[in-house]
Formats: sequence, structure tokens, C-alpha cells
Amino acid sequence: MYPSYNISPQAPDSTGMSTAVQLAAKFKLGWNIGNTMEATGGETSWGNPLITESYVKFVKQSGFTAIRLPCAWDLHVDNKATAHIDPNWLNRVKEVVGYCVNNGLYVMLNIHWDGGWLENNISKPKQDSVNAKQQALWEQIATAMRDFDEHLMFASANEPNADNAEKMAVLASYHETFVAAVRATGGRNSHRVLIVQGPNTNPGLTYDLMNTLPKDPASNRLMVEVHNYTPAQFCFLNEDVSWGKMVYYWGKGNHSTIEPDRNPTYGEEDAIIADYDKVKQKFIDKGIPVIMGEYGAYRRDGSAHVPKELALHNASVDYWITFVTKEALAHGIKPFWWDTGGALDRRNNTVKDQRTIDALLAGGK
Repeated sequence: MYPSYNISPQAPDSTGMSTAVQLAAKFKLGWNIGNTMEATGGETSWGNPLITESYVKFVKQSGFTAIRLPCAWDLHVDNKATAHIDPNWLNRVKEVVGYCVNNGLYVMLNIHWDGGWLENNISKPKQDSVNAKQQALWEQIATAMRDFDEHLMFASANEPNADNAEKMAVLASYHETFVAAVRATGGRNSHRVLIVQGPNTNPGLTYDLMNTLPKDPASNRLMVEVHNYTPAQFCFLNEDVSWGKMVYYWGKGNHSTIEPDRNPTYGEEDAIIADYDKVKQKFIDKGIPVIMGEYGAYRRDGSAHVPKELALHNASVDYWITFVTKEALAHGIKPFWWDTGGALDRRNNTVKDQRTIDALLAGGK
């Protein structure tokens, strides 16, 4: 369907390339540069500035050792018939990856939502066309990034919409295409750590449905990715909706007596631990590292909805961040905070939300 882009394969090179378990031991707290390289109209189209090396250094100075770089690719194809990626875009992404690697940060580069071509098309009728595009894009990405050392990891997708065994089987084929395409380019890519996403990146669904990992010519080089916004009404909901009301308070010691209808009805400490236990049992205990590629809970002090007990709300957010981070690390899960410019100011390289950064660092102790 598309031409092959694996036009310069190299002999495999394992020099300095760690296993997944060895690599996971080298980083701790991760940071997302969100709403930027995955933005639909280009890097700055969602209101963030161009990523600078000084910002990447600032993320590192702030206490983070890894970066997740959500990225669009199909949106930067300059010939739809051949799925050819604009070389200017490939070079720009390579430049940003270089900012991370050159400053000693581990970086995971993915194909993010990207218009939904993969994650909204996990079905038998779409399987062949999606696999063809997955192969074409990854052959180009992997070839362009091949010379980076083990600091660079690739991730197959973002939040693939799969919620049953039939869809999981289709998703597994997308992951297998990704692994095969990257490995075939050779060089360090033959041994690079690759990350595959659980269904919906939901820990429970991943436990239930993800029973095999892709076939991989390299051994012990795969990680699994899940996300955590539990409970959603507390973490990110910014208005009351049909399926739930906004929750302002979280944690056994942080329930409001003034606004009891804003306390959570599910998804507190025990639920977080239960999810982590499942992921640990299924993957980590078997030598397969797990990345929590996105997580976050955000303050409502500047929104149209101000909690009546604002101090208790802020304490709840702080507590969620620290608890969720600390317990992830205690279970061997590597957490990557989702930030779109709310906690660290990307224009001035200053801290905008010191409490959030302090809570993250407390969780990482």
C-alpha cells in the first residue's frame, strides 16, 4: 500500500543498549511536554511555545530524569498516497530528542493521538490499512532517529481504544508491526527499548486483556504503558456531566463536610493500590517494566468552579500527586506527569505551581 521506507538498514548494534529492566532502573520521575508536538496544527498551535533546550534543562533542574514527547506524524505527512513524512518535521523532532539525550534525560517518543488514525480504528475492517500506515511511519521515524543511544525509547501509540479481546487482538497486531518496523532498520534500533500500550492504557483492562507481548527479535527489550487519571471526576473534569459530577476532594482524610456531594464515590487509595498490584503481578514481577506514561490531578482555584473549601481541595490535589507517585514507584512503575504548561512556565523557565512540583518530588523521595 505504501513504499518501503526501510531503505538503509544497518547491521544490528547492541553497543551500550540496556535491557528494559536495566534501562527502567536509570530514571525515576518523568515529565510530559504535552499539547505541543502532538498539536494538530503544528508545535505552537495549541498555545505552547516552541520547545527549547533551555526548557528541557529546566525540566531536569526541577527534578525529572525522563521526558515523554507526545508527537503527531500523520498530520505532518506531505504525500498522503505514500505516507511520506515532511523531512522538516522529522528534523525538528530529532532536534528536540537531541535536547533531551544531550542533557542526559531519557526520552520516550510516540505516535500520539495524531487525528485518531490508529487509536480510533482498532477493528478488523481497518486492520490492514492501519498496519500499513504504522509500518510506513515507523520505518521513517526509526531510520531518522537510529543513531541516538539508549536514552531514546519509542512508543507504539498513545491511548488505543480497545476494550475487549477482539480489539485487543487487532491492537496486538499494531504493536507487532511497530516492533518489526523499528527492529528492521537495524543499528541501535535492533536493541532499543520499545514501549507498547495496554488497551485504553487502563490498568484493569490491561491486566484482563493484554496476555501476550509482541514477538520481538530482541530479548527483554519491551515495556508496557498504562495511564492514571483515577478518579476522572477529581483529576480533570471541569464541569458536571451526565456520567458524573466534579469531585474537589480526595483521600480518606480529606473529605468535605460542607460539600459532601464533591467527595469521591470511587477511585481512592485502595483502588489505586489495587490497580498497581495488578500491573506489578502481571508484568513487573515477570521482568517487564511498566511506564505510567500519563497521570495528573489539577487545581480548580482559577476555574469557574471554586471549591468552597479551597484549602482542603488544594491539600487533596497535593496528597493525590504524592500518593499516586510514591505508590507507583514503590510498585516499580515509572510515572510521567502530564503537563501542558500549567506547572512549569515554558516561556520563562519558572515554576508556576510550586505545590505540584513539591508534591511530585515528595512522591519521588
